[in-house]
Amino acid sequence: MKQWWGKRAACPGSPPPPAAAARAGEGRWVLLASAAGMGRTAALDAIVRRESAGGAMRVARARCVPEEAGFPFGLVRQVFPDDVAVPFSAPAGPDEQLVLHRLVACLARSAAERPVLLAVDDLHHADEPSRRWIGYLARRITGLPVLLVLTECLDQSEPTPLPPATGTTVRLRSLGAPAVTRIARAAGLTEEQAATCVEAGAGIPALVRALVADLGEGPLPRPPSGPARSRYRETITGWLRHRADPRSRHVCLALAVAADGGTPDGPGLLDQVADLCPHGRPPSARSVRRLGRMLRHPLAREAVLAAAEPGETAALHARIARLLDESGAPATTVASRLLRVDRPGEGWMARSLAEAAEEAAGAGRVAEATAYLRHALSGPHPPDRRADLTLRLGALELPHSAAAGIRRLRTGLELHTDVRERAAAAPALSAALVAGRRTDTALRVLHQASRGADDDELVQVLQTLGALISSHDAAAWRSAVARLHALAPTAPVTIEPLVCGLITEYEAGAGLCSAAEAVGRVRTRLAAPVDPRLRTAWLGSAATLLQWADRLPEARALADACLPAAPTPPDLTDAGVQCLLSVRAEAALWAGDFSRVVAENAPLVEASAGQGVRLPHLVAMVATAHAEAGRRARAWEVLAGPGPSGADSSWEWNELRYARALLHAADGNWAAAYEDHLACGAGQAARDFVSPVATPWRSGAALALVRLGRRREARELAEEELRHARTWGTPRTVGRALRAHAAAVGGRSALDSLTEAAESLRSGPAPVELAETLVDLGRAHIEAGNGRKGRGALREAHAVAERLCGTAAPAPGGGAVNGAPPVLTGRLLGVVEEALREGRVRGRPRAMTGCPALTAAERRVVELAAAGHTNAHISAALHLTRRTVETHLTSAYRKLGVTRRAQLAPVLAREAEPAAPPPG
Repeated sequence: MKQWWGKRAACPGSPPPPAAAARAGEGRWVLLASAAGMGRTAALDAIVRRESAGGAMRVARARCVPEEAGFPFGLVRQVFPDDVAVPFSAPAGPDEQLVLHRLVACLARSAAERPVLLAVDDLHHADEPSRRWIGYLARRITGLPVLLVLTECLDQSEPTPLPPATGTTVRLRSLGAPAVTRIARAAGLTEEQAATCVEAGAGIPALVRALVADLGEGPLPRPPSGPARSRYRETITGWLRHRADPRSRHVCLALAVAADGGTPDGPGLLDQVADLCPHGRPPSARSVRRLGRMLRHPLAREAVLAAAEPGETAALHARIARLLDESGAPATTVASRLLRVDRPGEGWMARSLAEAAEEAAGAGRVAEATAYLRHALSGPHPPDRRADLTLRLGALELPHSAAAGIRRLRTGLELHTDVRERAAAAPALSAALVAGRRTDTALRVLHQASRGADDDELVQVLQTLGALISSHDAAAWRSAVARLHALAPTAPVTIEPLVCGLITEYEAGAGLCSAAEAVGRVRTRLAAPVDPRLRTAWLGSAATLLQWADRLPEARALADACLPAAPTPPDLTDAGVQCLLSVRAEAALWAGDFSRVVAENAPLVEASAGQGVRLPHLVAMVATAHAEAGRRARAWEVLAGPGPSGADSSWEWNELRYARALLHAADGNWAAAYEDHLACGAGQAARDFVSPVATPWRSGAALALVRLGRRREARELAEEELRHARTWGTPRTVGRALRAHAAAVGGRSALDSLTEAAESLRSGPAPVELAETLVDLGRAHIEAGNGRKGRGALREAHAVAERLCGTAAPAPGGGAVNGAPPVLTGRLLGVVEEALREGRVRGRPRAMTGCPALTAAERRVVELAAAGHTNAHISAALHLTRRTVETHLTSAYRKLGVTRRAQLAPVLAREAEPAAPPPG
């Protein structure tokens, strides 16, 4: 400013500086225009001090404020405080010109005695009559010894048009980044601190000076023991509270609130935020963009928001949320604003929060989803809408707190005013109670709901769902099956499939039907119409029967069709979903895909551990998968999660007892294994479940008895098991029972049973049972003196175990090292290699190589990888986890003898070439 003010004097022949011209009787005007904070007032003060020094000019000062903008001649009255001729109302036409002329004449008489410096600060706040007088004076100032210096904020408008012939407009520019950096470094600040000055200072001299002073005392924000004062914050809040007009203050708050939740997206949205100002015309677009950039910095936002009054920011968040909603922003973006509103009292707010909850839940962000729904419920809603929101919130809360979820679901049920709606909501609470191991209460809820319903079909739906839930209680299950038999002949066509499925489950467990009969019943009904309220329950029953019948791909397909893909959490308030989760886990376990079992189920098991939701069956599956992958210590930790079963007679605890027995057997604790197998058998018998299709406890108990030297008891159990297994008729059950029978009988009969078992298991998807049987067969052949057959069986067992290890999840921290495949581990591999050593099989068995060595799953993954698909695309296409895809590729690389993805296509092409014809 000093350079500009005095530069003309240094140029020969140029016009004199404005002050010199005014003292010589040639008055001039100067308008200092800038954005807020650029030092207009400081520059004006400097000019006043310089030109009034030694009495060279008499100073008349006026400062415009927004509070007096509506008072006519408020500015003029500051210039002429004693002039009674200054009117208090705005005259019109010639009368106004007379007033303006008389005021200029009065100023001229005063200036004739001594030149006058008229300093007017913040002209943009002046009243209109005073602004017209300033223009009138500027047009006539040439012959007067008057220097008129004005300041105006460009954030409010463009500069006031004044005659260019009698003065000039000076725009005060912001400091550039190089200049701010030089100032900061000259003050001894670090490079990072200098960058803070550039970003948070926005080139505004006052803010840059305050930041330099603050950062010179240490980094911001400071710890509680540091200096309490922040000059930067005081500068901003002081301006907002004491100097800024309401419009500027509101725009700053609106932009700070907008930036506090992330800069709004979309063209023009920042300008729309600024338009929220209720005080007259909106600010200039240039000002909005400049403030928006500055307020991206957290220091600036914090300082501006500190000046807000209670309730201001919440109101702005609500208005910004409305803008975002109308512009089509994602629901979570809108809802994140609404979380700052005390009570979302409008319908669109509740809608946005509910949509955001579903969006967040679908991405696996359950805590965020529950926060949205809880906030939505804090607003006013009709009873039925509140009931729906409450039920959805209860479903999300359930895995993480059974007590909170069940309480919320009960409240949602009671909020429904319509009897039918209450009856329709009852299954959700009932399923939640089952997850919380309160089956008796769950059944009472459905019974009460069916008594209050006046719709016969709805009553039958509730009764059928009650039968499904009764499977978790031994006594209730028997009664439910009797009622299902009575209902079956007259059941509506849309309810009959589930009725048939549940009856078939009972008959399969009771040894009253074969796998072929069960599959026939299921397949004829899969295309039949089903009541939407029973869809997942029916598919869960159908998938269970298909899994028991060793139709694992079909069972898995039904589960995948209904269960959400990760990371979306499953809805445990749906009894059918609970059943499908069990089927999906056990089908993967039976197929030997241990990594899939852990990847798909461990997150839910871990999230619900200790929260009142006990999932014994999933726990059993995850623990068994860990044990098969060679992580027995982790398996025992998982099994301890659900705690004791108490009086709960659910079939799920039988699965847990069976898993515990398997772990005891793997540890060599045969007495404990026998006790757990017996406990499992007692639980199954209470439900009339004698078939070995789910938990072959007799086979396990027979093997334990053999190790304990009690062969006679073992043989009785094994023969009973084999009889039930042949009734069901799947290779898995028959082969498994034959292996136990062989262990119990010993001798030549054992060899015959093991040979039949191996032949049976080779025809079915039972790799674990096949490997175990081949080990026993190999040992039996060697003991019988047929070493060649014995070594062949052991080598085959080794190949099966290697394939299973290729699908087992590596131990924590494991994986490929420097491109090498991970070391293969696993329970079965250990058992096989011990048998190989005992049989003195020389050297490591030659594993199959090339494409024939690939499993079906590995082949599918390799073909997609060779076609150029990424692991993410393969994962989505095959419905596998990324970890499983990587494991398949690692195993395939080893078998194919390649090290890079690019080598896969040539290898597959060579394998596809026809063999050359023999010579001659």
